[in-house]
Amino acid sequence: MTSSSRPVALVTGASAGIGKELAKVLARDHNLILTARRVDELNRLAAELKSAHGIGCHVVPADLADLAGPRTLFDTISATGLQVDVLVNNAGFGDLSPFATADLGKMLRMIQVNVTALTELTGLFLPGMRSRGQGRVLNVGSVAGFQPGPMMGVYYATKAFVNSLSQSMTNELAGSGITVTCLCPGPTDSEFAAVAGMQSSRAFSVGHRLSARAVAEQGVAGMKRGKALVIPGGRNKLLIFLQRFAPRSVVIQVVRWMQEKRLGRQ
Repeated sequence: MTSSSRPVALVTGASAGIGKELAKVLARDHNLILTARRVDELNRLAAELKSAHGIGCHVVPADLADLAGPRTLFDTISATGLQVDVLVNNAGFGDLSPFATADLGKMLRMIQVNVTALTELTGLFLPGMRSRGQGRVLNVGSVAGFQPGPMMGVYYATKAFVNSLSQSMTNELAGSGITVTCLCPGPTDSEFAAVAGMQSSRAFSVGHRLSARAVAEQGVAGMKRGKALVIPGGRNKLLIFLQRFAPRSVVIQVVRWMQEKRLGRQ
């Protein structure tokens, strides 16, 4: 496959973690548009992928926490004439803190990145996919989105939104040539834990987390098969399955116990 014949994938939050690994996996058979705030990291990744795969790889820096960020990103890409065939909504972050004492500004930025930017970018790029009768959307949700999460309430709520919206869109777009896949990782070896203040968390110990590459490989494979939901790791699948048989109040209390362990309160 020549570079010019490859589909184009836009990956948000591509400078590190799962986003960086998603870009590496997609680079095998896609040209790429990489976006995040950290330009140096994006440029290094772009140079690496161009050298390794001979692909077209464009860097378009953007701050999706800025209200104007998603539209600016869309307009910049549109001005280049590039057609986005695959939209990967990976950008996102969390915070470990009780709501009452959390940084309100950080929580609002979290909603902007995890929910609003994802929704806006999907809404902006979807019409082009519909006009062509084909396209793929890969949204990075989380196993956290399957239940409320005391001590990380806003993060869990944002991922519940992503999980729910993605599955609704899968149903709505059936037969259109466009697929929507929700990738729901559990604890992953990436920068997420450090940003969320969870770097010493028991739940993020080596025995419990998958590598970002393993998550990315499963996510892209599931997207290519048109799967609606991808949950990497047998342990994560089992935990979500077992929730069906436990009272909601018990599930919430268990989550709170886990978060308090992370906060060092027990």
